[in-house]
Amino acid sequence: MQADFNRPVLAVDTGTSYLSLALRADGETRLFHQEAGSRQSEWILPQIRTLFHDAGITAANLGAIVYAKGPGAFTGLRIGIGVAQGLATPFDTPLIGIPTLDAAASLPPPQSCILAAADARMGEVFYAWFDTLNRRRLSDYQVGRAADIRLPEGCAFSDGIGNAFALENRPPFSGKPDMPTAADFLNLAAEGGFPAVAAAHAELLYVRNKIALTAKEQAERRARP
Repeated sequence: MQADFNRPVLAVDTGTSYLSLALRADGETRLFHQEAGSRQSEWILPQIRTLFHDAGITAANLGAIVYAKGPGAFTGLRIGIGVAQGLATPFDTPLIGIPTLDAAASLPPPQSCILAAADARMGEVFYAWFDTLNRRRLSDYQVGRAADIRLPEGCAFSDGIGNAFALENRPPFSGKPDMPTAADFLNLAAEGGFPAVAAAHAELLYVRNKIALTAKEQAERRARP
């Protein structure tokens, strides 16, 4: 499928505790970005309707829908992709999934080695290494303890980005705790490099193979030295 960025494009990010929505139409980007906690599912459709109303469009006018595909909060990610698919399916609107860590890595100025790391709960972080000068990912998407993260081969030093750097047990590198907004996902999608697919083929990136852990398993992870 082919996305049409000459038409309005909606971006949805529900992979953190924030509800982040961006709509680009007629050269203007409207952004809703607010801490939502457990109210993402309650707020998302009314806020999208408000964005559409303010821009004078409907879902039928969209040339693409961009969504955060993770890794991130399981329930939040499912809310986001579900809404994106629901809006896209009646009009065969293309969906573009952007990995959350790629969007985070795009925030600082381009550099040859940067660590994007996000809170994965249970004492762990999601992370990946990037060379944003050459638009390359240097590692797989991974999950583990922040203290165990090591520089990849060929990197002498690194800066970091992502909300993992706001944690008490943060990665052992300098970094800023910034996370992308839906507008950043939209910008990255517009640059190309991420495929547009039909709604039925949209996928999420979980990284963690086992989504739900027992209380005992969670306690064991938190107790690791």
